[in-house]
Amino acid sequence: MLKDLIRASRSYRSFDPTVKISTEQLLDWVDHARLSPSSINLQMLKFRLVTDEDECNGMLQNTRWAGKIKDITLPPKGHAPVAYIVICSDAHVIGTAEKFQKDVGICAQSIMLAVAEAGFGGCMIGSFTPTELASLLSLPDGVLPQLVLALGKPDERVEITNASEDGSVTYFRENGIHYVQKRDLKDLILK
Repeated sequence: MLKDLIRASRSYRSFDPTVKISTEQLLDWVDHARLSPSSINLQMLKFRLVTDEDECNGMLQNTRWAGKIKDITLPPKGHAPVAYIVICSDAHVIGTAEKFQKDVGICAQSIMLAVAEAGFGGCMIGSFTPTELASLLSLPDGVLPQLVLALGKPDERVEITNASEDGSVTYFRENGIHYVQKRDLKDLILK
């Protein structure tokens, strides 16, 4: 069921480094994005696949993880993602990506649901410097990273819980479990 995939598609920040992801698997996941809706069908997004160990290390060094958790380093040493998909805008298709950020979200969700369906997991990362990543990945002029999908076989437990009594929805870790607080459905519906 789709809702089960959505529940399984959490932000994982610790991965089993022995379970690799092939380029063919990444291509299949990007194909889900290719088939997804696109604003005025411009299809302005491009995807950079990263599986090379040196590039993966560079990606890890150039992204910032779980900014609300200050007391631990994520991912833990030795549990980094084994692959990345970098969603990029292409200025050759349209000059500015600002009006098309919804396409980034649509494609990212399509990919992450396919990732969950395949028994893998990942984390969407928006905290990075686009020009630095573009340089690291030798992207062509006019192609700029918009969102990073860090991928692997999760080796941590993530649980959805209700929002705190004070209304907080800040994620937190306790006893090795990553908790994601969600508001009640009734609190999301406008009357």
